[in-house]
Order: sequence, then structure tokens, then C-alpha cells
Amino acid sequence: MSPIRLVQDTLLTSARLAPDKEALVSEGVRTDYRGLKQMALAYAWTFLEHGLMDGDRVALFLPNGLEAAAAIYGVWLAGGVAMVVNPQTRCEKLTFLLEDSGAKLLVTHSLLETTACRASQAMTQEPPGLLMGAAPAETMGVPEQGRVATDLALIIYTSGSSGHPKGVMLTHQNITFTLESLIEYLRLEASDRILNVLPLAFDYGLYQLFMAIRLGATLVLEQGFGYPALIEERLRAESITVFPGVPTIFSALLARAAGGTTVFPSVRRVTNTAASLPAEAASGLQALFPQGKLFRMYGLTECKRVSFLEPEELERRPESVGKAIPGTQVFLVGEDGHQVGPGGVGILHVRGPHIMAGYWNRPDLTAEMLLEGQYPGDRVLRTGDLFRMDAEGYLYFLGRSDDMIKSRGEKVSPAEVERVLCSIPGVRDAAVLGAPDPLLGEAIHAYLSVAPGVEWSDRNIRRFCQERLESFMVPQVIHLMEDLPKGTNGKILKRELEEINRK
Repeated sequence: MSPIRLVQDTLLTSARLAPDKEALVSEGVRTDYRGLKQMALAYAWTFLEHGLMDGDRVALFLPNGLEAAAAIYGVWLAGGVAMVVNPQTRCEKLTFLLEDSGAKLLVTHSLLETTACRASQAMTQEPPGLLMGAAPAETMGVPEQGRVATDLALIIYTSGSSGHPKGVMLTHQNITFTLESLIEYLRLEASDRILNVLPLAFDYGLYQLFMAIRLGATLVLEQGFGYPALIEERLRAESITVFPGVPTIFSALLARAAGGTTVFPSVRRVTNTAASLPAEAASGLQALFPQGKLFRMYGLTECKRVSFLEPEELERRPESVGKAIPGTQVFLVGEDGHQVGPGGVGILHVRGPHIMAGYWNRPDLTAEMLLEGQYPGDRVLRTGDLFRMDAEGYLYFLGRSDDMIKSRGEKVSPAEVERVLCSIPGVRDAAVLGAPDPLLGEAIHAYLSVAPGVEWSDRNIRRFCQERLESFMVPQVIHLMEDLPKGTNGKILKRELEEINRK
């Protein structure tokens, strides 16, 4: 493969080498690389005609599909910075994202237009230009490239400890390096057909698109994982060879296959990240995908991927998330600030070209996460996660050192959920904690105290949350209490609530 410097070069190269190759299958529409390139260029020229300048941010508030894929590359072809927004995002949060990023343009779909318009109207600064798609462009050539590899390419918003999302800044170099590393260790090929049921707003889902385009492979892109039977049909009908998932997805497939003879022989790669995959699920997947090699992985948005476990090591090290991905380095730092030796416990630190440029508009948080390395200009990412490393360099995840919750592969800020819970009429106090869960990674537990005479059912509380939060942030378990335990300073004692969780 020829050297790739900017992410959009992957599409241009694949379209040049194999224009008639099937690039994307979505909603029954099959698009080849020539067609995907033309649609991306149409978006690029539309953005330029609406005044987009180098480095301007474009918010893509779109469902999974061809339009979203083309728009992402269109942003880069026009010299902009892409910001993929989860289509489940509610109005208040969308307003924050638009204001915080200073987005120049907002691209949306007719099904999401109402939310997009309300969010724009609620802004205290000039709202972005609203686009409902790409207009046919008279000029379809590739715009002149004024960008370099170290320029910003992507902002991915992830939950922050303050309750407000923080924007992870990734350069073209961050993304292209990560692509090469992922493709190398997953042993992917141009002949692969990747099924993606994960949202493009989730970096795990987004990189399925990036890898497919880089390879000149085919991506079968679904809206989500609402119907396991439909996914089974896609696995068979599309001769899928690569299937990325999380434990909740795999659990649903295994439940349907229980006691039967269901197999998907075309699949040769199965990948899992987010929550840890239980050992019994791993063995079930081996039976479901008899030709598939199962990769367990660990990562975080700030560097995309940290480690992977070779399939050949799965039986020997069922609890490990493997070693550092190619071209990177990891080490543990103990409470005393010194590196931890084999068998010790410490905070995981990461080095490599995949580490983010920082958090958008948050130099304070950036300074906390990105530390000075041993060499001039070297930066080290402090993940905040506790690990143990064995003598051979294999990592074992032990837990988080902060109060962030990792549920369904997404980071959830307790403060963000608590703010919504406290807005429920009659709720006096709220606290949110994560509890270990074999499928979700962590289940979200909400503890509420309500005023006398106020009655709220679990169902109504969840409905209230669903109207204001993305689905992965809605508490799975709700505890109604007369009072929450507090210290002398009035602060809720979450450690005492953790004891309730353990019981």
C-alpha cells in the first residue's frame, strides 16, 4: 500500500485503484468506490460553497449510512475538521457541542431536523449553517490540499468528569498511524467484508469505516443492533469476514443460537472491546464462528487502541487484554510516581503516534492527561485505568482510578446523569455509580432521595432520562431512598453507596 498522509487520501487511492469495487452497503444501497468518491466530493464542494475554511469544524448529526460516510470524507477533502455526533443526542447536549466546538456547519437528516433546529436556536452565539445534504456540484475535481499530517482532522466528544463532554482532538497523523497498526495486527485484507452495527459516533464503529476504505475492502453498515435476526441474515447474505462487537451484541447472538446448530463459516475475524468478554462467551463465539479468530482488545478515545490479545493466546490468558499495539509502548506507574515492575499494579501510561493532540478548548484537562515524556517533545498519555502487567508484558485490567463509568463501550459521566436526575420534580439528591456487569462492562446504578409525598416509578424515571440522555447513559438500576448518606460537608458519600452495590 502506498504511503498515506491525510485520511482522505485513503478514499482517493482506493477509488483510483479499484473504482468498481463495492465500497459500502447500507439500507439496501450498494455503492462502489467511484460513487463514494463522487458523493464525498459533492459534499466537499458544498462545504466550500458555504464558506468552509481550512480547520473549520463541521458537525455531522446523521444516522449510520452512506450520507454519513461520504460527508466525513467530504469534510476532509474540503480541508475541514469532522465532528461526528450521535444521532441519539438530545437538544440541550447538541447545543453544547455546537457552541463548544464553534462548528461552522451542521449537516443533518430530515428525521433529525427538529432537534438540530431547536439546538441551533438555543445557542447563545451565531449558529452554524444548516445543511440537509450535498447539492450537485458543477466542479467535481479534488479541491487543492492545504493541509498537512499534523493538522487536526477529527474531534470526538466523550463524557467528562465535570458533567460536560470534552472533545478529543485527533490529527490526520493520529488516525493514519492507528489505521496501519490496526490493520497489521488484525491481519486484514482488501478482500474482507466488514459488518458494522456500531454507531459511527463511537470510535470503534468509526474506525471500521476507516479501515475498510484504507484497505479498499467492503463495509456493510447497519443502523444499529436492534434486531439480532437481521444481523444473522446480514452475516450470511453478505458473506461477512470481519465482525466487530461488544459483549451485549455477542450475548444476543449466543442466546439465539443456544441449543441449535447456527454457524457463520465465512467470518474469519471477530473483535471485542469496551467491556471484557466473559470466558464462557468466548468459547461460545468460537463455536458460532468456527473459522473466526477472536481478538480481545482494550482502548480509549484519547488514543483509539492501546492493546490486543492474539487469538492464539486466548486459552492461556483468558483474562488478559494483551500487549501494546504495533508501533506503541505501554508502562505502569505506581502511587509513588515510579514505574511498576512485573506483577505490580499501577496506572497505565501510553506512548506512540496515536496519542491525541489534546482536548478541544481544555488546556487544563489536556495537561492532566498528556504528560512530558523522557525525550524533548515526547508526550505520554495517562489513561487513569489501573492495570497489572505480567513478566511477558501482558496487561490485565483492574478498574478505573476515577469515577467515570464504562458502559456499553461508552464513557458515562456520573455528573451528567446526576444533573438530569436532579431536575426531576421532587428529587432532592441523586448519585450515580457503576457496578460490574458481565455484558455491559458496568451497569449504571442511580440512587435518589425524593421529597415526602412524591412518588416516581422506576419506569417513569427512566422515561424522563430517555428524553434527555443518550440511551447508553440511562440508568439500568434505580434505588429510591429516604436520604442519601452525607458527610459533615454535605457531600454524598458514594463509598457507602458502593457498599449497597456490593450487597
